[in-house]
Amino acid sequence: MGTGLVLAGCGVDGQGGKAAVGRSDVREYWSGRSGNGRLRWANWPGYMQDDHETIKAFEKATGIGVTYREVIQETGPWFGKIQAPLAAGQSIGFDLMVMTNGIQLEKCRQLGYLAPLDRSRLRNFAANAGPTYRNPSYDPGNAFTVPYQSGITGIAYNTRYVKDEITSIAQLFDPKYKGRVGMLGDSQELGSFGMFLLGVDPERSTPADWERAAAKLREQRDRGIVRKYYTQDYVDAVSKGDVWLTMAWSGDVYSLTSPDVRFVVPEEGGTLWTDNLCIPRTAENPVDALTLIDWLYVPANNAPLTEFVNYITPVPAVREIVAADAAKATGAERRELTRLSTSPLVFPSQADLARLRHYRRLTQAEETRYQRIFEPIAKGS
Repeated sequence: MGTGLVLAGCGVDGQGGKAAVGRSDVREYWSGRSGNGRLRWANWPGYMQDDHETIKAFEKATGIGVTYREVIQETGPWFGKIQAPLAAGQSIGFDLMVMTNGIQLEKCRQLGYLAPLDRSRLRNFAANAGPTYRNPSYDPGNAFTVPYQSGITGIAYNTRYVKDEITSIAQLFDPKYKGRVGMLGDSQELGSFGMFLLGVDPERSTPADWERAAAKLREQRDRGIVRKYYTQDYVDAVSKGDVWLTMAWSGDVYSLTSPDVRFVVPEEGGTLWTDNLCIPRTAENPVDALTLIDWLYVPANNAPLTEFVNYITPVPAVREIVAADAAKATGAERRELTRLSTSPLVFPSQADLARLRHYRRLTQAEETRYQRIFEPIAKGS
């Protein structure tokens, strides 16, 4: 499908008001732009090999020099840092950044802070991206973003303490686990699980659904079932048995927990979150950034990154490469690569993917209401 057809129905609230993003908008942004042989990339910690192997391979293949900085710790503070210069039409000092789908990415989209992507220059994405990562609800037609890495929010449980098979979000609300349940403090994650419990798809939810889900979550909290609302510190808690079962992210469970900890996508559903590559509208080297984005969608280029990061790659063909690398390896490396190539946490089944949903896209007015409903739960108010 061509760029104009993909983007014609998309909208973005820019500084000048509501505007359709179509072929002419893409052409206007990219017309006359050429590569400068350099780019600056802002990313999260732990999302690149320590020796920058992938970046070095890109530089060798293209001649484009990359300045790479791990400057994003949380999406909220990052948005707070870049909002003023982007609103003023100024450079943020980076040509490429990685942002998680959710409230802040939606703000960037609505406010016109992101460059519309020229899909005609993303042929490797078109050829190799998995169907789950095309046309996501949070960015129809991949108008402004393509996935970098993804992960699943599900349930982790310690089999030393939990003898039942955990399959359901309802078990996080079971009084038999009073004081031994962990929940994520992030309002979108927490609210989504409350809605899953009620059989509500978060992406299609209404304010009435939010209120019902919040009531269930407050009841869970007030009955003493929840030991703690976590950010990322649940990993040690579930490994040591401080909590026996908890909301968790798949990549953490794969890489950081003890062998006793299992991960499951609940039967009611789980969240598929995606960290996305996007170009600030004020980027000084957008063509070079777009070149890197597309280069990462060549399976052979993406595989070494997946072997290091251990999150879900948006390029399914990487699995075959990892399996082939495992067959050629020996000893511990062979065992680790075999584990990686067969892990449903890194290469989830279609059945698991079918149960996953994205966060609800929120307008600014909806965000205020949503946060007012869910934020107080983790804060105990």
